[in-house]
Amino acid sequence: MPKKIACLITSMFEDSEYSEPAKAFQEAGHEVVTIEKETGKTVQGKQGEVSVKIDKSVDEVSPEDFDALFLPGGFSPDILRADERFVNFSKAFMDAKKPVFAICHGPQLLITAKTLDGRHVTGYKSIRVDLENAGASFSDEEVVVCGNQLVTSRDPNDIPAFTRESLKLLQ
Repeated sequence: MPKKIACLITSMFEDSEYSEPAKAFQEAGHEVVTIEKETGKTVQGKQGEVSVKIDKSVDEVSPEDFDALFLPGGFSPDILRADERFVNFSKAFMDAKKPVFAICHGPQLLITAKTLDGRHVTGYKSIRVDLENAGASFSDEEVVVCGNQLVTSRDPNDIPAFTRESLKLLQ
């Protein structure tokens, strides 16, 4: 059954960490809805290779409208976590035990949402201490699946494993 996936994203995201999983999700029949502060805005990847048109403003959507949450990395998660609306949106998925897919710096939104205590995760090496300070158990692996809900990966090299495990949770 096709799922509706919320993707929190703004400029300076890691190009391939958005484009490759999003393409795989869509090819599997799922819908990816990009969410930022402003509907219709175009955001740019930090490598300058990918631009994404925003489908919805965070004020127009509710976590209840979606089956899963996708958090690409780059600087986007750090920018978004300064806005309580994106933090609360992320927290709602974790609290409802809906699937959450966070790669590289993506878990920064989950750190700020205080939802990683007791969770098993991975992420970009520079946020390892932040993840551990948030109460998470960190593993330096290409993909970590925690509790049949949370899929995390470290960097663009891990995209194939990240996408594979994320798609499994969407089945």
